[in-house]
Amino acid sequence: MPELPEVETVRRGLAPVMEGATILGADIRRPDLRFPFPERFGERLTGRRVEALGRRSKYLLADLDQGDVLVMHLGMSGSFRIEQGVVGEFHHERSRDSAHDHVVLRLSSGATVTYNDPRRFGFMLMIPRAELADHALFAHLGVEPVGNALSAEHLAEAFRGKAAPLKAALLDQSIIAGLGNIYVCEALFRSGLSPQRAAGTLVTKAGAPTARLERLVPVIREVIAEAIEAGGSSLRDHAQPSGELGYFQHRFRVYDREGEACATPGCGTIVRRIVQSNRSTFYCPTCQR
Repeated sequence: MPELPEVETVRRGLAPVMEGATILGADIRRPDLRFPFPERFGERLTGRRVEALGRRSKYLLADLDQGDVLVMHLGMSGSFRIEQGVVGEFHHERSRDSAHDHVVLRLSSGATVTYNDPRRFGFMLMIPRAELADHALFAHLGVEPVGNALSAEHLAEAFRGKAAPLKAALLDQSIIAGLGNIYVCEALFRSGLSPQRAAGTLVTKAGAPTARLERLVPVIREVIAEAIEAGGSSLRDHAQPSGELGYFQHRFRVYDREGEACATPGCGTIVRRIVQSNRSTFYCPTCQR
């Protein structure tokens, strides 16, 4: 499943051709993806101007004129392909198999943007901007991991009294929105925190964040920023002739390194893998406490 850095990478790739452009035509080639498309979807998109292209958690948000928002989720295999346009630096297409081209947008910018999704777990919705914050998809989302709202105080309030493992608490989307498995593993390793420790142990009896929780917040921002700069870890599958994954995977210090020596100089402990909440967790039992 694409994580926040991958979705932000897609946003930056699409922005140069979509922002300020009018949708001249929308070809909807099937009735549904994960969910049915909105009624008269192609007709409602045609003629609309894209005022801005944003992101909330793992959702792409295209603000349209007249107050609607086109909400797009990539699912597990969704991607966008840009043709005949000025392609953004962060655009890295995945598939050209037209059998899986489900939505094609012709833009006044001269570009054609095609949504391709072999597994069809992605979806697109149209929601009035005034109703977006209260919509079921967004109402319970926590703060963004790259915004100023993420603070040690925010996490202390959320973690206080929690016996749940720290890894599970950080993956709780009502606490931090868009933070996923790969980047939680990396942030915990860099912070020297065990994924198995109780989240509440990072909060004092008075409810204040401990020094270790204070350290975790900037590390989360650092990991996410590095991943965005590198173009993500999972949406650049076919960006290189070899078919290797995106650049940030080469910066992994712990994720997917089971059986390898810890990356901390002088440690040498073998990285372990455990399963938490049906997801793989990678950690160093010596460096992370």
